[in-house]
Amino acid sequence: MDMIEQFSSALADRIPAVAPVVVGIRTGRQPKSGILWRPDVVIASEQTLPQDAASLVVVRGGQTVQATLAGRDPGTNVAVLKLHAPLDGALPPPTGAVRVGSLALLAGADAAGHPTARLAMVHALGEAWHSMAGGRIDALIRLDTRLGGDEGGPVLSLAGDLIGMSTSGPRRRTIVIPTATLSRVIDPLLNDGRIARAWLGVGLQPVSIPDSFRQSAGRDSGLMVVSLAGGGPAETAGILPGDIVLDIDGGALDRPRALSALLNADRIGQTATLRVLRAGAVQAISLTIAARPPA
Repeated sequence: MDMIEQFSSALADRIPAVAPVVVGIRTGRQPKSGILWRPDVVIASEQTLPQDAASLVVVRGGQTVQATLAGRDPGTNVAVLKLHAPLDGALPPPTGAVRVGSLALLAGADAAGHPTARLAMVHALGEAWHSMAGGRIDALIRLDTRLGGDEGGPVLSLAGDLIGMSTSGPRRRTIVIPTATLSRVIDPLLNDGRIARAWLGVGLQPVSIPDSFRQSAGRDSGLMVVSLAGGGPAETAGILPGDIVLDIDGGALDRPRALSALLNADRIGQTATLRVLRAGAVQAISLTIAARPPA
């Protein structure tokens, strides 16, 4: 057997090994994939599930199990399903360091819950980042492939270790939600159904500061208030549409994700000071950070 055949055979051997933890999820449309995280818990890509989903059917190898949607978090794009009957299967160990250029194996499930496979390369890596919905992802891992029904399935190193869960990110780029992020959000979703996040109740749009105000503002750019949630922290504190938010507690703001990075869940109930540019004058406005209301 030559090296190419050996490599191909080694890849094929990984699929039966991971198959017990790969499940299909029937959504009424194209089936999606999930990961059997515990005998009675499946995780999936949150954005692939219907918004009104309450009960779902999980299928593995032709066997179906009823499941209840226990929690979902658009911020990290993780949904957690509680199975009505347990399934057997051992989750692969978490992988070590991932490198750009290394190969990754994406497992998924077809309509009958039988495993599918896709080979990809790690295209780019980065530090922890915040999604537009405010979730903290522990690392950026981008792959050079596109997803179909296998979205939400496990992503493995060639050694068979778990890198994380596949999902489609901005501009349909395939990214991996790392194992560390999954481990962090699963229990809160099981217990509370959602992840609590700090909230100001304000819609913001990046803008450039006019030249005549840059010296007093101390910034070249900021975030203009374009909407306010009724009764939210920002409206209650007196923030107005058209205000340009320059910083919060001294942390500069030039894009909405910068605000998410400064609003950790442990800040709920705390006071923050926003420095805003209003009608050419800089003002400091204090407000009390609240928890984001349920969707």
